Amino acid sequence: MASQELKHRLETTIENIPDFPIPGIQFKDISPIFLNPKLYEEVIEDLVKFSKGKVDSVCGIESRGYLFGIAIAVALEVPFILIRKAGKLPPPVVSEKYDLEYGSAEIETREGHIKKGQRILIHDDLLATGGTTEAAAKLVEKQGAEVVQFSFLTALKDLKGEEKLKKFNAEIYYILEY
Repeated sequence: MASQELKHRLETTIENIPDFPIPGIQFKDISPIFLNPKLYEEVIEDLVKFSKGKVDSVCGIESRGYLFGIAIAVALEVPFILIRKAGKLPPPVVSEKYDLEYGSAEIETREGHIKKGQRILIHDDLLATGGTTEAAAKLVEKQGAEVVQFSFLTALKDLKGEEKLKKFNAEIYYILEY
């Protein structure tokens, strides 16, 4: 869906930081996108095209999912719902635990913010292993809503996160893949 021009501009804007946060990792720093308001606007326009007329709310995953997710929701004129790490939202909350490579984590949303029957877009900046996004989808379903779309700025194909999300029968979109 994204034009080759947009993809090229993003590829030349996103910085590769070797050995961060640990040796052997090639970190993709998206922060330079925010130094170029026009590029940011074009990214939002592209992500909005994917979801226009298909969703009732946008859920963004803490914290980088908020960077684009809020703007997507505003452009779509639908609510934006925070999905946060456990303990960051006031009660009452609905939570979902999930496994990490070493240990486990938990995410939450405020009870009542996701409505039964809503069509939900879950947005995050990056699709890697898919564990957090999968947990977010379970959190949405637990509240009687349906995940109809996932969107990301980038995806790391070798980590196979998309495979974890296929069981939700939702559209999956990302602008760039590495």
